[in-house]
This record gives sequence, C-alpha cells and structure tokens, in this order.
Amino acid sequence: MEPSPPEPEDSRYWVRSVARAVDVLELLAARPPGEGMSVTEIGQALGLSKSAAFATLYTLTRRGLVADDGAGMSRRYRLGMALARLGSQALAQTSLRDVARPHLVALARATAATARLATLVQDQAVVIDQVGGNERVRLDLRMGSHELPHSTGLGKAILSWLPPDQVRELVGRVGLMRRTSRTITDVDTLVAHLAESRAQGYAIDDEEDAEGVFCIGSPLLGHDGACVGAISITGLKLDQPAWHYQELGRTVRDAARRISRDLGFDPDAPAVTTVGGPEVVDGAATPG
Repeated sequence: MEPSPPEPEDSRYWVRSVARAVDVLELLAARPPGEGMSVTEIGQALGLSKSAAFATLYTLTRRGLVADDGAGMSRRYRLGMALARLGSQALAQTSLRDVARPHLVALARATAATARLATLVQDQAVVIDQVGGNERVRLDLRMGSHELPHSTGLGKAILSWLPPDQVRELVGRVGLMRRTSRTITDVDTLVAHLAESRAQGYAIDDEEDAEGVFCIGSPLLGHDGACVGAISITGLKLDQPAWHYQELGRTVRDAARRISRDLGFDPDAPAVTTVGGPEVVDGAATPG
C-alpha cells in the first residue's frame, strides 16, 4: 500500500497561514528558556512583514499556543502552555508505541512481513511505528503515512470496532475512494464486511489499496475497552492458498490481543465500541 507523497508547497492543499504559524512555533521553540522574541525579530527571522507576524502571533496567543509578556514595544512572545496539553496527548501516543514495539518486532519476525502500528487521526489511520520483516522485496512504506479507512487493513481494523452508524458518518465525511478494482465503494457492503472482520478479529485488505499488495490488520483495545489503534502486516500478494492468509490473520489477531492486555484491556469486561467517541457498551469485549 503505497502512501501518498507529501504535498508540495505549491499544492492547492497547502495552507500558507498554517505553515506560517508552524514556522513561528518552531522559531520560538528554538529560543533558550526565558528568552522571548519581539514581533520585529520574528518577522525578520521568517521574512514576514510586521503586520503578518503580528496577525499570526495574535491568533496563536488567543488559542494559548503562544504567550506574551510586557506591553507595547517591549512585548515579547514565547511558547504557550496549551502546547503542554498537546504534548501530553503526543506522549500518550508514544506510550502506545512503546507498549506495541516489542510485539511488532516479534510479529515481523514471525510473518516475514512489515509490521505496522497506527492510530486514528482526523478519520484516517496514521502510522506511528513500523518494523520491517525479512522480505525479499521491500515495499515503500513510510512512517506518518495516512491510510484510508475503507481500503486498508489498518483502517478497516479500526472501523470494525465502531458501530455501523458511526462507520456511515465517517464514510460520509471521507468518502469511499476507489483505489483498485477490488476496493469496496458501497457503504452497505463495507458495513457487512466490517462485521465479518470484527467477528474473526482481523481485517484483510486484499489488493484493495494497491495492486499486488495485501495488508492484514487487527484492532488494539485500551484499558477501558475502547479502540486505541491497530496493528497490521503488509506484504506482496503471491499465489498462496486462502488458508495461508487466514493463518496470518490469526497471528496478527493474537499479537493484537497481547498488546491490548499490556494496555490493561480486560477481555471479560463489557466492550466499548468507540474510537475516542461516545461509549457504546455491547456485551463482553473480545478483540477477535
């Protein structure tokens, strides 16, 4: 499954004001503790007019991402405490990565395929860790890539833990882009497919995101039973019998179960069918 390349700065999706705000944050982050910067200094460092620099700083300050001290010409800017909250969320994701990492290593060795870890961010599965197997042919798989939820093993594994109405809402936002001739592009078919995936504990991308490539994913559950992400293996689709992919699916599912238990998941507790949303209890929780 080939990730989409980064958008160039001249892309129609590139938002200049957002890039400018990130540049300001990066600039302030590079300052020694306690040393802020003036509007003029920031403008000069980034090649911005004083008015453009001030507008960016004003917006970031209102959102708590930047703080200011002093008044008038002596006003200095530094990073705001709202970044600490975002940093805590980033640390929480890093914690998931730390817990999953040894299992990913073992999974890659056991299957001779690339093992990956992802969380759901803005309706897409974002890869936050991966371990290469000893494949003879290496696939171009990159950290931070965004996986479509309906056509990839990681995405479908996460969706399989959502109730059908939430799946339909998510699909309504992101659509069902056809990636190959095998991509599921009908929402009813997708919902039925996800029900089967949940029952067996793993989801299969059978050349649905890229020709000649398969991906098998399984959801990860946290201590409260909510889905916190998914793991998968990815490899080339060869002339293998169906039972081989089912065997790989069970291997991925078992690894996901071990990670979920390390995250504090209790398989005997009521299930919470959500991914960071309202809790929906539907009986005994079984990630596969």
